[in-house]
Amino acid sequence: MDTERHWQDARSRVFGEFGLKPRPGFAERAKGVHYTECGSLMARETGKPQLADDMAQALLSHFMALVAEDPVTMPGAAALVRLAARHVPLAVASNCPLDVVEFSLARVGLRSYFAHVVVAGDGLLPKPHPDVYATAVRLCSVRPEEAMAVEDSVTGVESARRAGMRVLGVGPRPAEEGADQADLWLRTLADPELQAWAHAWANGAA
Repeated sequence: MDTERHWQDARSRVFGEFGLKPRPGFAERAKGVHYTECGSLMARETGKPQLADDMAQALLSHFMALVAEDPVTMPGAAALVRLAARHVPLAVASNCPLDVVEFSLARVGLRSYFAHVVVAGDGLLPKPHPDVYATAVRLCSVRPEEAMAVEDSVTGVESARRAGMRVLGVGPRPAEEGADQADLWLRTLADPELQAWAHAWANGAA
């Protein structure tokens, strides 16, 4: 899911709602961060640490409204999910709340393709900790080195790498340290070489 666009819009709305402005580069620092930690980051960087909880809740509220209004998949993602689901178990490992993940996937018709949805909470630490990915791999009954994560943030890449997985980075390659932990970065999941490889792999797995 292309959730980062909605998270970014939600953060902008929260800053405006509270009459605050982020420091330069905030979008990159916040990318992939769990919404509660993001609320704390927003409050801390604007000198209003006492607003952390309020900003986190406002952030989640705005994000859910944006997703409900316009759920979007990354280009090429839906086709890859449907193809891969015929041959291997798929799982979601996310920092988003469970109801957000379930709702988003259902809205775009992809929920049934994932055997498991794992989110932070109930003892599982959020990314960049490896908990959600380690749990997803275990539920899929595969070894970490046999699994691949698809990520669009350095926070997510670090989480998957710490869980022992291979990692495909998608989207503009982040400038911050840690992007090189991904095995490969592609601008889009619609990349012709990736699509060709996926179909060749699927034909070999059939």
